[in-house]
Amino acid sequence: MNKTIALISEHASPLATLGGVDSGGQNIYVGELARQLASLGYQVDIFTRRDNEKLPIEVQWLPGVRVIHVDAGPAKQLPKEALFPFMDAFVAFMEMYMARLSEPYRLLHANFWMSGYVAMKLKERLGIPFVITFHALGKVRLMHQGDADRFPKERCEVELKTMEKADAIIAECPQDQADLEQFYHIGNGKIRMIPCGFSPHEFHPIDKAYARMLLDLHPTRKIILQLGRMVPRKGVDNVIQSLAYLSDRYDTQLVIVGGEQDKANLTADPEYQRLMELATSLGVANAISFEGRKSREQLKYFYSAADVFVSTPWYEPFGITPLEAMACGTPVIGAKVGGIQYSVAHGKTGFLVPPKDPEALAHKLEFLLTHEDLRVYMRRNGLRRVNEYFTWEKVALQMDEVYRSITDRHNGLVNHDRQVILDAFEDAASVFRRSGSALADTLLTAGETLADTFLNGGKVLVCGNGGSAAESLHFSAELLGRFELPNRVGLPVISLMADTAMLTAWSNDIGFDDIFARQVEAYGRPGDVLLCLSTSGNSKNILQAMDKAKQLGMVCVTILGKDGGMAVTKGDINLVVPSENTQRIQEVHLHVIHLLCSLVERKLADLPEIGQAALNYPPPVGSLVTPHQHNGKTNGHHVGQKSSILG
Repeated sequence: MNKTIALISEHASPLATLGGVDSGGQNIYVGELARQLASLGYQVDIFTRRDNEKLPIEVQWLPGVRVIHVDAGPAKQLPKEALFPFMDAFVAFMEMYMARLSEPYRLLHANFWMSGYVAMKLKERLGIPFVITFHALGKVRLMHQGDADRFPKERCEVELKTMEKADAIIAECPQDQADLEQFYHIGNGKIRMIPCGFSPHEFHPIDKAYARMLLDLHPTRKIILQLGRMVPRKGVDNVIQSLAYLSDRYDTQLVIVGGEQDKANLTADPEYQRLMELATSLGVANAISFEGRKSREQLKYFYSAADVFVSTPWYEPFGITPLEAMACGTPVIGAKVGGIQYSVAHGKTGFLVPPKDPEALAHKLEFLLTHEDLRVYMRRNGLRRVNEYFTWEKVALQMDEVYRSITDRHNGLVNHDRQVILDAFEDAASVFRRSGSALADTLLTAGETLADTFLNGGKVLVCGNGGSAAESLHFSAELLGRFELPNRVGLPVISLMADTAMLTAWSNDIGFDDIFARQVEAYGRPGDVLLCLSTSGNSKNILQAMDKAKQLGMVCVTILGKDGGMAVTKGDINLVVPSENTQRIQEVHLHVIHLLCSLVERKLADLPEIGQAALNYPPPVGSLVTPHQHNGKTNGHHVGQKSSILG
C-alpha cells in the first residue's frame, strides 16, 4: 500500500534552530510527527519555504523523511506575517515537483493556515485529500492581539474555506476544538482531537545537582524556569512581575531561555530590552538571568535543574514546553488557557492560574517552592501523565488512524466513482448495440427520405425541447454547413429553436404548446420533412407540430425513446431508442443524427455534381408517398392519407 505523504509547513522547518520569533512548537510538531510516521512505514516529504539561498532543494533528513525547500518568494528570512502573497508560488512549485514523482502522495497534512491554503489548492487541482492542524486560529489571535495582529485581513476567510474543503481538522486540545466549533461553526464530525507530544529519548529526568553543575547555576537557590519564544503573547513579563510579590525573592532565580541569539543581547533585541527595563523598574533584575537560545540537546538540563517551570501566555493553542518539563520531572505552573489547561492536571502535576495575573502566579509559586513534598508528588504524577498520554509515538499512531480513515474513504469513493464510470460505459455500449439492431433498417429509410427531400427541392424542419433542442441545432448546423462531404452546397435545414425572438415572444404572449406548430405553418410545404426529437414522445408542442405538418402534406420523421409516446402514432418514420434511461436515449440520439447526416451526404456523393438549382424545383407528387415505419415495421395507412391530402 502506498504510504507516501507530504507534510506542508510553509514557515516552520524541522531544520530550523528553535527559540526565535517564528521558530517554536510547530517546528517540533512537524519534525517529530514525521520521525514517528517514518517508523510506522511512511515515506514523508516535508515542504517548507526556502529562506536561505544556500539550502538545497532536497535534504534527506532522516530515514524515510526528506525536507523539500520550496522556492516561494525571496530566499531569505521573512516574518511569517508577510508570506501569504507567496503561497500561489508555493502551490505551483509543489505541483511541478509532484508531477515528477513516480508515486503520488496518498495524503497531504497542512500545518498552519497558509499551508492549508496550499493543500486546498492542490486538492482542487489534483484531487489529493488533506488534513490540517492550524496550530493557531486567526479569530482567537485577533481577540487577544487586536490591532497588533499583522497577518493579512483575509486570514480568517481563508481559514474558513480551508476548513470546509479539508477532509479532517486536527484539534490539539479540547479548547482548540471548542474554538473551531464556536468561531467557525465547524461540526465535530470533521474534527479529530489529537494532542501534541514529547520524545522520551530526548526529555527525561536528570539529577538536579548534576544539571545545575553543567549549566553553572546556583546549587541551592530555588530556580524558576521560563522557556520559549521571546514574543509578548508568551507572557514572560507576567513571570517577571510575579517575582516582586515573592517574600523570599532574594533566594529565588528566574532563568529565561529563548531568543534569536545563542547569547542574549539585552541591548539589541527589543523584547529583551523591554523585559529588562521592566525587571529593573520592579527591583528584581538581579534575580533574573537571560540565557539566550539553546539547542534541543541542552533543554533537558534546564528543565531538570529547575524547581518549577512556568508558562503563562495570553493564549496557547497547545504548548509543548509544559510536556517537556513534566517529562523531566519538573512541576508546571501554567496559564489556564488553550492546551495548557488540558496537559497540566491542576493540583496533581502543577497548578493553573489566570493569564496576566502576576499576583496569582506568585501565590502558587510561593506555595510550591516552600513545599518540597508537593513538588515530589507532582514530579511523580507528571512523569506518569506525559508518558501515558503525550508521547509522539502515541500521537503518530492516532494520526495514522486518521490518515487511514481518510484514504480508505477517498479510495472507496474513487473506486465507487470508477465503477460508476465503467458501469455507465457498459450500459451505453449495451444500449448502442441494441439500438444498432433495432434501428438499422429504419435509419436507411430515414436517410433516403431526407436525401430525396433535398434532391427534390424540399427542406427539413427540426425541433425538440431541452437537450433535444440542442441536438436539433446541431443537426441543422451539420447539414446547412457540412458534415463529412467537402465542397457540397448547403442543405436547407431549419431548426425551429433558432429564432429566439419568435420563441420568447410567442411563448410569452400566446403559449408554448404551439410554438413549433406556428413555425411549421409558416415554413412548411408539401414534401418537406419535419424531424422531431423527444425522449418521451409526449411533449405537447412536438405533437401539435406533427399535426400541423400532416395537414400540410409533410413527412414526419421522429427520433424518440422509451415506448415512443404519442409521437410514434403520428410519425411516418419512427426511430425509437430501446432504453428507459434519458441519458442513454440522448446519447444514441446524437449518434443517430450523425448517421443521418452521413447517409444524406453519401447519397448526394453518389450522384453527379449537384447545383443549387437542382435542389429548388418542386417535388413530384409520387415522391411524397412514404410508408409509415416504426423501427423497420411498415404501417400502410399513411399511403392513403398522403393521397387524400394531395388529391
